[in-house]
Amino acid sequence: MKFGILQFPGSNCDQDCFYAIRNVLKEEVVYLWHKEADLQEADVVVVPGGFSYGDYLRCGAIARFSPVMGEVKKFAASGGLVLGICNGFQILTEAGLLPGALLRNRSLKFICREVCLRVEHPLTPFTLHYHKGEVIRIPIAHGEGNYFAEPDVIAELKKNRQIVFKYTDAEGRETPEANPNGAMENIAGICNKAGNVLGMMPHPERASESILGSADGLKMFQSVVYWLKINRAGQTPSAPVRSAEINLAAV
Repeated sequence: MKFGILQFPGSNCDQDCFYAIRNVLKEEVVYLWHKEADLQEADVVVVPGGFSYGDYLRCGAIARFSPVMGEVKKFAASGGLVLGICNGFQILTEAGLLPGALLRNRSLKFICREVCLRVEHPLTPFTLHYHKGEVIRIPIAHGEGNYFAEPDVIAELKKNRQIVFKYTDAEGRETPEANPNGAMENIAGICNKAGNVLGMMPHPERASESILGSADGLKMFQSVVYWLKINRAGQTPSAPVRSAEINLAAV
């Protein structure tokens, strides 16, 4: 499987993603420069964290106009897998690939620490190796991670099962204290209706090895590889997912 990692001026988590995919996941990976309009036949596109274009105007507001993003939109529309992490999540909302917006943290301070997430939707290409309700530990590092959307959009997210991760305490309880940035509904990550585009503020690439304190993020990348393999082979998922509940053709 081939992963493509976008690079914008100001990206600083692209190398973390590259390491996790090549050295830990043991899969092929290439960098995709923002001025290029060639995804190099990548099976998965990763929009990494950082401060694209210095986060001038708004986070991700300039990056959305880069030539590569036109190709990312076409790729996503055709069913290609797109993962936006932190600044990548912000870029995907600015580009209209995901609903809502990321606002300044409730504290108005940059936050860098490990948080607990509860898996809300384990039947996406990115979460097949997780169980529903599973609590995982992933680090965050952002100043604008406060997810916001109008009430009707939140209702649609719930209806369509687009909320993938929520901030919780270690027991999986949604509490104000467990919400690091003030995000509505404790939302940490969402997907589009088709399930092939995921945006999340926490950094799974920084939780890819036990030596980092948690390897919970590695299962996300493993899920992607698993989904691509079974999709290409025309097979159905095995445990922990229930094959009757996932429509591979729709992703």
